[in-house]
Amino acid sequence: MIERTRKLLIIDDDTPVRQSIATYLEDSGFTVLEAGDGNQGLTLFAEQQPEVIITDLKMPGQDGLAVLRKLHDICADIPVIVISGAGVMSDVVSALRLGASDYLIKPIVDMEVLVHSVNKVLERSDLVEENHKYRLRLEQANKKLRENLRVLERDQLAGRQVQRRLLPKPLVTAEGYSIAHHIAPSLYLSGDFVDYAHIHKRYLAFYLADVSGHGASSAFVTIWLKHLVSRMVREEGLFGDETSFVEGANLMLQNINNELNETSLNHHLTLFVGVIDTHTDEMHYVVAGHLPMPVLVSNNEARFLEGGGKPAGIFRDIQWQTHSLHLPEQFSLVCFSDGVLEILPSSNLQKKEAWLLEMLAQKAHNLESVCAGLALKDIGETPDDIAILTISRDF
Repeated sequence: MIERTRKLLIIDDDTPVRQSIATYLEDSGFTVLEAGDGNQGLTLFAEQQPEVIITDLKMPGQDGLAVLRKLHDICADIPVIVISGAGVMSDVVSALRLGASDYLIKPIVDMEVLVHSVNKVLERSDLVEENHKYRLRLEQANKKLRENLRVLERDQLAGRQVQRRLLPKPLVTAEGYSIAHHIAPSLYLSGDFVDYAHIHKRYLAFYLADVSGHGASSAFVTIWLKHLVSRMVREEGLFGDETSFVEGANLMLQNINNELNETSLNHHLTLFVGVIDTHTDEMHYVVAGHLPMPVLVSNNEARFLEGGGKPAGIFRDIQWQTHSLHLPEQFSLVCFSDGVLEILPSSNLQKKEAWLLEMLAQKAHNLESVCAGLALKDIGETPDDIAILTISRDF
């Protein structure tokens, strides 16, 4: 690769001095233009676009300061080296204020000093130009990034709308059971999901799922889960009779676990799955690696339900234990995803759970009072998805 020859312009009315400087610089590898006064120098600058200008200060007509002023107006970044005779330091100060890059005292005894000055201002000019190009590239990259973010945001908003439309509406049964939910995503899309239905006007089935990870990939799994469970209810009669009431939660988890392992979605789920016979007030439920455990509140007392089990999607051929519970006449059952633990006071899990029980004993009347007790409106962005599911009767 042939190195580019750097072009210089010398402006000096002293012809012998100008020519001697030009000869030395040409011998040093530069292309040199010569001008005998300021007007000629400005003309050559406009025509030839040199990279460095070397100008005398004291010249008839337009002196070096006048040339500097005009150059500053035309191209403020052009490097200018001022050559000044002794005794005119005030002019040197004025030249530096006008943007001169360097100055040398006449007569120049050692021309290598001039060569060094030229190389120095060229390096500085190259750096400025490179920084300018870098800023342009950065601005272009930022512009493209902003455009991509706008596209992503539109996609995320569209996905959020789809996910919201898949969520159930609050439900009240003829037997007085009320069920509602709240989801606060940490991003546009949530990896937490809830669903419930009153099947055959008897079995109130519900689940709260927490998909591993965050964002779009986790949200896609919640959509998959919604359709899988809906198909099981619609086509396989899940939770549709007394046998399924007893065994349905375990069978549902086995089906989810098998599908996750076979489809390799690279996510696992923690779930709380329950079904209530609204005619007998019996509840069967299964826990699949879910924390914190759901809280049952009755008679101003709150306690965690018993249970435990492995998450779905990690292990093959496993079963979950089904737990049974006779629900009180008045109660509230509150279920959370583990994101709620991130916003509770204290850094100790035991103290967090104690605080949660104490708060719910006073404020588990309905979904709104639970959200108020957690001060969700005051939190803003949450560090993790938070899902809340409340089931109550005459509370």
